[in-house]
Amino acid sequence: MTVHVSVPATIANLGPGFDVLGMAVQLHDRITMAVDEETTVAFTGPRAAALGTVSRPLVARAAEAVAQEAGRRERFRITVECAVPVARGLGSSAASVVGGLVAANHLLGGPLPQERLLALAAGIEGHPDNVAPALLGGVVAVVADEEGLHPARFLPRADLDVVVAVPEVTVATAEARALLPETVPHADAVFNVGRAALLVAALLTGEERLLRPAMRDRLHQPYRARLVPGLPEVLAAAEAAGAYGAVLAGSGSSVAALAPPERSEGVGAAMVDVFARRGIAAELLLTQVDPHGAVVHEEMS
Repeated sequence: MTVHVSVPATIANLGPGFDVLGMAVQLHDRITMAVDEETTVAFTGPRAAALGTVSRPLVARAAEAVAQEAGRRERFRITVECAVPVARGLGSSAASVVGGLVAANHLLGGPLPQERLLALAAGIEGHPDNVAPALLGGVVAVVADEEGLHPARFLPRADLDVVVAVPEVTVATAEARALLPETVPHADAVFNVGRAALLVAALLTGEERLLRPAMRDRLHQPYRARLVPGLPEVLAAAEAAGAYGAVLAGSGSSVAALAPPERSEGVGAAMVDVFARRGIAAELLLTQVDPHGAVVHEEMS
């Protein structure tokens, strides 16, 4: 039997929701998996070369983690069709992890419940704000404590497109985290708590006018700006072109804006133009929130 699973790209943090908020978007990696004598991984698609160097162990580690958790010894033949940009803040590693977990779990007859898959994904990835929306879809707020993970998933009521500028600049998550201070001013913490709450409320109620102030951040974007040339100007250009708001996607380098559908192309062009004036080529992705998360599409005997 062969299983096919699609997994969406994700945008973590969403500005003020550092390590807590994540959004799935309609750009997918596709994992094909079958039981075999040993675990092998092959990569195809437009991002294959980059993913082969960055995420090769993750999809295999995830699949084998399911087998081990279930007390099984199966190994897997895996092909990953790569569409999610790599090392650009769009959750390519989370897609590999979640795809490996979901495909293997399906192949083995579903021995693990969804909450256990999420816990395994967070353990392999290191933090849950990318893997949760990749698995569950929509927008997810997720926190962890001694009792485990607590995800809250919802679909935005706001009418919006997700506009992503993907510059030819790679950012390693470890490097981006190293720039963050050990402590932050109390005023900055209050600033972000308020805006994270406002962002969730704006998305849930559809009050688009609240999105621009809600998407401001003081906890991570100012410190990471040096890794993404022109970041403040790109964020400002998106808003000037009519976006509800714009943020650094994950740890970067991509920049994501939420925009009314009729303005999304202009917003994207404005962001790409700022990068171009810095001498940096940028790919434009016009997409929307993905409501489904990881989906098993078919299986064949």
